[in-house]
Amino acid sequence: MPQMRPLDPAFPIERQLAVDAKAVVLVNLFTLDAADEETFLKAWQDDAAIMKRQPGFISTQLHRALGDSPAYLNYAVWESTAAFRTAFANPEFRAKLSAYPASAVASPHLFQKVAVPGVCVA
Repeated sequence: MPQMRPLDPAFPIERQLAVDAKAVVLVNLFTLDAADEETFLKAWQDDAAIMKRQPGFISTQLHRALGDSPAYLNYAVWESTAAFRTAFANPEFRAKLSAYPASAVASPHLFQKVAVPGVCVA
């Protein structure tokens, strides 16, 4: 299982899951040792396949940092925190977490769109 390091220690993912909201985005930053990238990618692919089958899942995209930085960013869109909460607790998903390399550190955080007049819509 990847180590968990919250983006905001005062409001970690466990607390975010208790907030009912519609149209949420999971942003998960992963850091790991370069030697573990292949293992990480296989583990991420397997757990993403599980998540894609869950009710309320909309989409996901994995990004790799440029250059020699073995950092990855996962961006996943969900219909609601309730849907993500159910998927995050799924026993099949939880069992797959042990496949991540020991060097992997995950920093998941949930977000919602913000409207900024003249720039973007919520």
